[in-house]
Amino acid sequence: MPPSSKNVAHYGFAWVVLAVATLAGLAWWWNLGRPVSLPDAPSSRIACVSYAPFRKPGETPFDLHYRITPERIDEDLHALSQRFDCVRTYSQSNGLDAVPAIAARYHMQVLMGIWLGGVAKENEREIEQGIATANANPKTIRGIIVGNEVLLRGELSPRRLAEFIHRVRVATPATIPVTYADVWQYWERYPQMASSVDFVTIHILPYWENEPVAAVDAVKHLEAVYTHMQQLFPGKQLMIGETGWPSAGKLRRSAEPSLVDEALYLREFLRYASTVHMPYNVIETFDQPWKRVMEGTVGGYWGIFDSQARPKFPMLGPVTEDPQWWLGWLAGVAGTLVFAAIGGWRRHWHGAAGWLALLLAGFAAGTSAAWQVRQMLFACVGWPEWLLASVNLVAALVVASALARRIAAHLADHHDHSEPAPWWRFGSLFALVLYDLLLAFNGRYLDFPMGLFALPCVAYGVFGLLTHERSMPSLEQRFLACVGPLLAIVPVVQDVGMNKVAWLWLAMNLAIALPVLSAWRFHAVRLQPQQA
Repeated sequence: MPPSSKNVAHYGFAWVVLAVATLAGLAWWWNLGRPVSLPDAPSSRIACVSYAPFRKPGETPFDLHYRITPERIDEDLHALSQRFDCVRTYSQSNGLDAVPAIAARYHMQVLMGIWLGGVAKENEREIEQGIATANANPKTIRGIIVGNEVLLRGELSPRRLAEFIHRVRVATPATIPVTYADVWQYWERYPQMASSVDFVTIHILPYWENEPVAAVDAVKHLEAVYTHMQQLFPGKQLMIGETGWPSAGKLRRSAEPSLVDEALYLREFLRYASTVHMPYNVIETFDQPWKRVMEGTVGGYWGIFDSQARPKFPMLGPVTEDPQWWLGWLAGVAGTLVFAAIGGWRRHWHGAAGWLALLLAGFAAGTSAAWQVRQMLFACVGWPEWLLASVNLVAALVVASALARRIAAHLADHHDHSEPAPWWRFGSLFALVLYDLLLAFNGRYLDFPMGLFALPCVAYGVFGLLTHERSMPSLEQRFLACVGPLLAIVPVVQDVGMNKVAWLWLAMNLAIALPVLSAWRFHAVRLQPQQA
């Protein structure tokens, strides 16, 4: 029996989806390898940069017993002195009290940090060590930063913080100014803190704003905030204590972490800073893997250098997001070969249409899997995360390849003769909705694992276009198909519709859910006369 006009339309749309998925994989990886022209920085030298040396696996400032050796600090500062005039530290622990003395060897200045928190004993140790370090290195220390974002974290009151600042000021040389550092909104909230410091140190991080700012507009935002804070504290010297842009992580509205955007922001910021002669400090020297535990992927990628101490981008000329972009295309070719082998094994169909479907599905799946592997390289910390991510990716590829075999059979002979593997679909739906829940209620630091879930979602979406299920989907599948898209709307709303990745995530939820809902409706309508 010839296919109905409705089925022909569905088959045509299935071909369109396969073609679009293939072209999307081609375009996405090509875009990563495209050199992007950016404005040059006025100089490769930077006035000051945050220095936290915890860039190797297992290193973290939370382990107070771990000490960075003086030899390691010397190696770092020797290299940094070629590009930076000053470094900012955040604490006296972990051997960082040695930084000022070592920095003097390379004629560098130090903005020395004293870390304050909610533990009184640790605060006392930091204060005492900070005072001793300042008194021993008065010519090297440009300023003392007593506390970093402690008001933001709510760990000290303004009154108690002011007492600590006063204590440090009277116990250290008068030639060393003392300050406190926090995000600019908290200086707005507690303007009385300005009377306790010699200069006001503000953090302006456009990516982390309550209303995130895209990289292309970020320096204009910084300029507006800086002007506003000058008006708020007239006659008080103002310093930008932290500013920068991440090179990887979650998109927030239109603020996208990327290598190109990090280079764009830093270059434009340095051009602006050179015109107004402001004191500033850039965050930060190295990418730091330990921050990914606290802030998700994005926390580990604020460095000007990567965790191997290699420069991430030049200060002049075009910038390429990923020089190894061609590996994505290579993965697509590998996907076509694997899917062709799986789909052609013991096949019961003939013709070029089936082979073409396998090639398109295989290339799209290969580029999607490579996308997910790239994200894993940025996001995974430790072998448990690598194991979990790898198992999930293999499972998604198994589902996608099995469905590609069935899709090829349908497109080759237009016969509707298979069911959608309900247990596989239930597992895919369950995993998707579980992640939907995390994104909806605790998604500030979570990435969208697009490459992973695109595999089963697109595959089930195409398969659903080609088949009419003979039986009612299970209650569990119907429930998950209803809940998933509703939860996926939450990230779209949270980012006020500006996050393109959130829209794609919603589309993937709909792709796997709509065939279930369609089959539910079809069987519900068919059963009504029988029940009557």
